[in-house]
Order: sequence, then structure tokens, then C-alpha cells
Amino acid sequence: MKLDGNTKTNSDMKTIDTKTINTAQKHLNIRWTFVGLLLIGAIVNYLDRANLSIANTTISKEFGLSSTQMGILLSAFLWPYAIANLPSGWLVDKFGPKKMFSFACGSWSTITIITSFISSYPIFFIMRAILGVAESPFFTAGLKVNQTWFSNEERGLPVSIINTGSQIANAIAPPILTILMITVGWRSMFIVIGVLGLLVLLAWQKLYRNPTSDETIAIKGSLEAAVEARQAKSSEKQASWGELFKKKNTWFMMIGNFGIMFTIWVYLTWLPSYLVTARGFSIKQMGLVASIPFFFGIIGVLLGGFISDKLIRKGVNAITARKFPIVGGAILAAASVAPLPFISSTIGSVILLSIGYFASQLPSGVIWTLASDIAPSNQVASLGAIQNFGGFLGAAMAPIVTGIILDKTGSMNNVFLIGATLLLLGALSYGVFLKKENN
Repeated sequence: MKLDGNTKTNSDMKTIDTKTINTAQKHLNIRWTFVGLLLIGAIVNYLDRANLSIANTTISKEFGLSSTQMGILLSAFLWPYAIANLPSGWLVDKFGPKKMFSFACGSWSTITIITSFISSYPIFFIMRAILGVAESPFFTAGLKVNQTWFSNEERGLPVSIINTGSQIANAIAPPILTILMITVGWRSMFIVIGVLGLLVLLAWQKLYRNPTSDETIAIKGSLEAAVEARQAKSSEKQASWGELFKKKNTWFMMIGNFGIMFTIWVYLTWLPSYLVTARGFSIKQMGLVASIPFFFGIIGVLLGGFISDKLIRKGVNAITARKFPIVGGAILAAASVAPLPFISSTIGSVILLSIGYFASQLPSGVIWTLASDIAPSNQVASLGAIQNFGGFLGAAMAPIVTGIILDKTGSMNNVFLIGATLLLLGALSYGVFLKKENN
């Protein structure tokens, strides 16, 4: 079925619509296979990021590093990742998600394996920086798959499912990677994760494809809608970064994501060390306790997508519906991490850490979906990548700022207070200043 339909009568089109949609709907379940593959890819992707934080204290001792030096090493991935998001989003829009995900997955897996053989701190830093570049196309590729295979009303859940991959990885990383590290060493742990990535690459190459014309009609809901979408896409020119940076929303999305991601990456890079040094857990105990907030994070990501999609189905404007979990989550997270410096109870601190991480993940998948609500179809990955760039500037600052504060004060108290302030900044940027613009 071609999407030209211009010469057909309304009655013919209705008949075609019904037959086509009924037939194509039977084949649309394949898209959930792609979501599942991206979920697995996200898990492996984040295991690659989490491996260094799990091995934090072990590698610090082996290389003789201060907290500031370890903070710089933990951020080595993040600065290149943030910057590389700019071209990676544009490349995903240009070349498509199959090619770019394949490139990313193959590259990051190979780099992780190579890193296991490193014995020099400067070379370790360089390899983590290259890893950041290699991983940058992943989530923009996932966003593009979502925009291609799902209608506007359906997008919140699949994006959230893909984003739960990072939370699943963070939840299973402490116990699993700690056991691997204790039994076979941190170097072999890196190799195992790299091999897993290569297996994901093979599955993606084998299975992923773009939707057929009939499937596109079924996704859009009618032949007319599919034709309009195709024509709109063909008439749009791909936006340059300069054009996107001229839009106010681009900056508000960057600032908002910056505020939220700072605290998230304090968790991802320093939580294991915090539990050992500040809360008195052994390394073995840390492997279990550190996973607790991340299990709550899984619930947060899924709940955020569910809430926003449900609000849209009830008739709430898409952007407003996305704001609810973003703004509410950021405020609740701030209210949870701010009291941590004043809590002496170990159990109480773990409860607050868990609530804080749950709340910080409510916006996670919704933030990505917001880009597809605001941007034209051929600029979705680019805008999502720019927003992610802003977020990872905050993420990149988190381990460095934490390391410096630890060396200066011996405590993470000020880190949590800074994180709470930035979370409120994120809520303000998304909640008050972000508005629908004419593209």
C-alpha cells in the first residue's frame, strides 16, 4: 500500500483504512520486540557506566587516587557524552536508528573490553572519554524508534520502558557487579559487560527494521493521517543546531534537565562510596543496599510515563501532561535529599535516598517524550539530544563537585543541599518557562 492516496474518494479511503489498519495492526506487535531490544540495550549501556562507580574504592586504592582524582575519572565519560549528544542526535535524524545504534553498541562494547587491560590513570581517563562519545547515540536512537513506531498518544509508555533499562541496570549493578568484582576482579568484570554488548548488537542487526507503509497507516490511525504525516515530513528541512538554539524552549529544556541530572548522577557515581564511608556499610553490604534506591527508580520511570499518557487520553494538552511528572518529581526529589545532612539514622537515610531517587526518575522517560511533543518529526532526535546535552553537563559536574567537596570537608552534606537547589531550578524551568512554540 503506497501512501499516495490522493486520487481516491472518501468512501474508498475509509474502506482502505479499515482493511489496512485491521491487517497491519496484527503485525504491529513487532514494535514491542524493538522496545524490548532497546530495554536490554539500555541495561547493558548503563552497566558500562556503572562499572566504574562499583569499582570506585578498589580502583582508587590500586591507582592511589584522591577523591578529587576519582571524581575527575568518574566524569571523564560524562563531558564527552554531553558534547557528543549534539552531533549524535543530528546523525540519528539523518541516518536512522538502526545504523546509529549499531555503531554505538559495537563501539562502546569494544572500548569497555579494551579498558580492562589499562594500567595507566591518564589512559584510563582517555578510554572513559571515548566511551562517552560511543554511547551518545543510544537514547536518541531509542527516541527515534519510538517516534517512528508509536502514535503521540502511545509514546509515553514505550519511552519509559526503554528508560527503565538504566534503572534496572543501576539496581542490579551493585549486587551483580560487586560479586563479579570480588570473584574475578574488576578487569574481568569489564570484559563480561563488553561481551554482553556485542550480543545485543547481533540481535539488533538481525531484527530491527522500519515500518511498512501499511504499518505506518495503522500507527497513524488512518490513511489520511499517514499521508499528511509523510507529506509534512518531506516538506520539513532538517534543522541545524543554530536554529534549535534560537528557540527559548531549547534553553529551558537544557536548564531543567541540568538541574535534575546533577542529583541523579550523584547517586550513580558516589552512592556506593557514600554508603561505605558515611553510613558504615561493608563492601558486601553496600552491594545490596545500594540497589534499593534504583529499584524504586524503576517504578518512578514507568509511573511517570503512565501518568502523562493517562492525562493525554483524558484530554490534557500533551506538554502539560508531560510537565506533571517532571515538575512534581523534581520537587519531591528536592524535598527528599535536602534533609539527608541532618539525618543520623542509617535506615532513615536509606528511605530518603530511595524516595529521592524514585522521585528524580519520574521525569526520566517523560523528558525524552517531551522532545517528540515539541519538535517536528525530523528534528525530534536533535532536540532530544540537545536537551540531553544540557542534562549531562549537570551530570558531568556532579562527580567532580562531589569529589572536591569530599576532599575539602570530608562529607557529602553540601552535595545534597546543592542537588536539592538544582532540582528546584529544574522544576521551575520546566514548569513555569517551558511553553508550546510555533515551529
